[in-house]
Amino acid sequence: MSAENQIPQDTTFLREAFATEQTCLIASLKSSQRITHAGDRGEVNEQHFIDFLRKYLPNRYTIEKAIVIDSLGSVSHSVDIVVFDRQYTPTLLDNDKHRYVPAEAVYAVFECKPKVDKGYLEYAAKKAESVRRLTRTSVEIPHAGGVYPAKKPGHIVAGILAIDVDWKDGFRSEAFQQVHGSLVGDQAIDCGFAATGASFDTFAGSNAYSFGPTDNALAYFAFRLLSRLQSLATVPAVDWTAYAARLSYNSNQPQS
Repeated sequence: MSAENQIPQDTTFLREAFATEQTCLIASLKSSQRITHAGDRGEVNEQHFIDFLRKYLPNRYTIEKAIVIDSLGSVSHSVDIVVFDRQYTPTLLDNDKHRYVPAEAVYAVFECKPKVDKGYLEYAAKKAESVRRLTRTSVEIPHAGGVYPAKKPGHIVAGILAIDVDWKDGFRSEAFQQVHGSLVGDQAIDCGFAATGASFDTFAGSNAYSFGPTDNALAYFAFRLLSRLQSLATVPAVDWTAYAARLSYNSNQPQS
């Protein structure tokens, strides 16, 4: 390829374009501070973050506020944002903005808060735990050439989205990492984003922090999340007979 036909390697345009996206998100989130009722303000900010994720993630991922349910009848806490499959897994008992998502369909869950601090981080961890502890079924899928084996349910990504970070050095702060590191198992928080210009994830391992650039934290976070979701492939096929069996179960029936 001749020199004049080579694609320029200058990424200034992309960096500036994504930085503008982040600036617009900050403005939208901060404008909600005019709303005096905390609950209403929180709902508005949740919607801003939902719109942000819908913009960056492919349509195969449905993004809604939801409660997660399993085939045993157990439910999670109400979760600000659930990223789930709807192509193969319908939501249940939808009523206006209230919906129940089968646990098998969930890829990721997020809490939306004004800031990331110790209290909100631990709160998000408990929400994540309430989802991850649910039972997830999986069945074989027949096809023309035979049968695809039942898929083992994968790790559900959990994160926190906020306007700002409470620690002076953001996610790079030793104090943040001490709190974050104490959240393990079903309470582990895999990633976080603050619109003022900070993001982190531990997709490479529990102690392997990856931090986004201040001006492009939004795009960095979105692309890292998308890569992680791609690695999870497709959610397992739901055993709907397990849900049906729960509906027919009578707790007063004598045990055989």
